[in-house]
Amino acid sequence: MRRASTKSSRLIRLNKFISESGVSSRRKADELIEAGSVKLNGKTTYEMGLQIDPFVDKVTVKGKPLSYSQNKVYFVFNKPKNVLTTMSDPEGRPCVADFLKRLKNKRLFPVGRLDWDTEGLLLLTNDGEFAQRVSHPSEGIPKIYLVKLNGNPSEEHLKKLERGVTIVGGRVKAVFVEKIKAQTSTKYDWVRIGITEGKNRQIKKMFEKIGFDVKKLKRVAIGQLKLGNLKSGTYAPMSQFQVKKIFLAPKVSSHREQEKPKKRPSRKKKVSKKQQVYKRLNKK
Repeated sequence: MRRASTKSSRLIRLNKFISESGVSSRRKADELIEAGSVKLNGKTTYEMGLQIDPFVDKVTVKGKPLSYSQNKVYFVFNKPKNVLTTMSDPEGRPCVADFLKRLKNKRLFPVGRLDWDTEGLLLLTNDGEFAQRVSHPSEGIPKIYLVKLNGNPSEEHLKKLERGVTIVGGRVKAVFVEKIKAQTSTKYDWVRIGITEGKNRQIKKMFEKIGFDVKKLKRVAIGQLKLGNLKSGTYAPMSQFQVKKIFLAPKVSSHREQEKPKKRPSRKKKVSKKQQVYKRLNKK
C-alpha cells in the first residue's frame, strides 16, 4: 500500500511534465500534444491531462526523449532588434538561441515573446509553471515599454489608451501611459506604457488606433524587475529576489499628476506679544 501511495503522489499531468522538462510553456506543450508530436512509452498520445509517472514513463517530443528536471533556473536577456523570440528557425534567421550557446544544457525557453523588431527585456527559464504565470493576462503583471512615436500625442490621446481601444483580437487598454519629458521634441515623443495583455503587435496597434506609428519599441521592465544596464545581446542569471520583483506592481508616477501645481501649505501669521495684548484690551 505504501508503494502505491508513493507512486500516486508523484504522478503529474503530461503537459506539466513537458513544460518542466524545459521544452516549452504548458500552453505550448498542449499544442505539441494536440499536434501529435508527443509519444508516451512509444505510442503517440493526444491526451493533454493524462497523468504520468515522471520517473518511470518515457516521453518523447518530436522524437527527442525528455528527462524530468526539478532544478529551475531563471535568466534575464536583453533581446536585440531583428531577432526572433524562438530557440530555432527553419529559415535560418537570427533567434534567441544564437546568444545562448553556453546555456544549451539548461534547456531554456523564452517566457512570452517580443516581436522581430522589438528589443529589450526577455525572461528565459526551464520552469513551465513560472512561464505560464508571468505570461497569462489573469495574473495582471504589467510589462513596461518605452515607445518612440512619429508625432506628439495629446493628453486626450493618452487617456483614450488608458480607457481602452479595440484592435484585431479584442479590446485592450494600458495600465498607464506617460510622456518622458526629457526625451520629447517638437517632431516626436517618447512614451512609457504598461500593459498586462500580450496580443500580437499590441502596442503598435494601440498607437495606430489613435493615429501614431511606433518608430522604436523597447521593453524595459516586467513588474518591478528592470532591464537596467544589461547590454544588448547578453544575459544574466536571476536571483530569487529578482524573480519575486516580477510579481510586484511597478511604482508609477503619472505625468498628469506631475503637471498639477503643488499646493503650498498655508502658513499661520505669527502674532507678537504686543499685538496679543492690544487685541485683549480692545475686546474689553
